[in-house]
Amino acid sequence: MAKMVLITGGAGYIGSHVARQLGQRGESLIILDDLSTGHLDNVQHGQLVVGDAGNRELLDDLLSRHPIDTVLHFAARTSVPDSVRLPLEYYDTNTCLMHTLLSACARAGIQHFMFSSTAAVYALPALHLPATEQSPTAPNNPYGRSKLMAEWMLRDLCAMTPMRYAILRYFNVAGSAAGAGLGPRGLQAGQLIKVACETALGRRPFVEVFGTDYDTPDGTGIRDYIHVEDLADAHVLALDYLRAQGESVTLNCGYGQGRSVREVLAAVGAASGRTIPTVNRPRRPGDLPRMVADSHRLRGLLQWTPRHADLATIVRSALDWEQAQPNPSEPASISHTG
Repeated sequence: MAKMVLITGGAGYIGSHVARQLGQRGESLIILDDLSTGHLDNVQHGQLVVGDAGNRELLDDLLSRHPIDTVLHFAARTSVPDSVRLPLEYYDTNTCLMHTLLSACARAGIQHFMFSSTAAVYALPALHLPATEQSPTAPNNPYGRSKLMAEWMLRDLCAMTPMRYAILRYFNVAGSAAGAGLGPRGLQAGQLIKVACETALGRRPFVEVFGTDYDTPDGTGIRDYIHVEDLADAHVLALDYLRAQGESVTLNCGYGQGRSVREVLAAVGAASGRTIPTVNRPRRPGDLPRMVADSHRLRGLLQWTPRHADLATIVRSALDWEQAQPNPSEPASISHTG
């Protein structure tokens, strides 16, 4: 019987792009999503099960009834500022849910587990950049801490069972697959490139720039932006690696190119032909001055070759996606930087 892949959070932004690539190559998928932030029309491949990825009974039922050998776990809360304001909700969703999911996987004998982690696990300001997978981990916000705890649960379980893992630490994900009907949705989505594109289209009044006095060339925070399609490629390659009996691995997912907030705003302005209004704000708790990836392990071990490693390309795809979206009826909310 053909093996299947369970994708939690597969109706969300990143999960749907990964599901699309896996579905296009013929993988049998089950998408588990409660649709609290995911969207029904993001599910283009596989069978959708609407439910909570932290529901033990539901997980046991799915893993016993279907020949699932691999789990890809995307379901999570992902905002650093929100995690500072709502720490217990982040530990509940990102850490406690992981415990429930891993327990179900252990009972079912799942062979491969891929985990959506984050660069927020790394230690700053002492961190030497670009960050490698061996760089110190001491996150300075609840989001990063909730993900790091989940990483260690996974490692500890796999050390005592035959299950092998791939932990993918995302840097700043942006963009959209051309013509796929997939992308970040809703005014609550606060990625800098999305917010800047919405502002360029008149759907927000301005972009708030949180922190203009960092020790960076233009005073604004620096991030390593990765196109969501290149990130999806990394997941597909990691799955193939695990199926080929590769050892458990942790991988940085970024290009190794740092871009400041001002540079991103200029790129969106150039793509849209419009000036992006901004309002300067103080630094936010939990934000880092800079974060850039060393992705040599990903490139070497998996032979990952990015197809969209250019800020202008990422911005163009993001702007095309936003232009294709209906103008929200609710008043534009004011959001934040990457």
